[in-house]
Amino acid sequence: MRCARNFRTSPPSLETPSAALPLRKPVGAFRGGIFGFLLGTTLASAGTYFYILDEYRVSNELLTEDIYALQAAVHNVHNYVSSLEEKMDANQKKN
Repeated sequence: MRCARNFRTSPPSLETPSAALPLRKPVGAFRGGIFGFLLGTTLASAGTYFYILDEYRVSNELLTEDIYALQAAVHNVHNYVSSLEEKMDANQKKN
């Protein structure tokens, strides 16, 4: 069996283009890659910065609340100890 391939070509187009397309300067893979890398890095860094800033703000607020709660507890203990000392002084004066 013999397989024959027929090659056909279309006749060349004799029409001339009506308006030539404007020439575009290619960006190039290297410059486009660097631009994309820098843009991605900048966006990722900005997102990370604002995330860390928000986490810092939240942790600061929680720490401040804990400090105020500790200060209130120390004040209550101080008042309790003062009242106990006054009671002990009153008992010693009676005896």
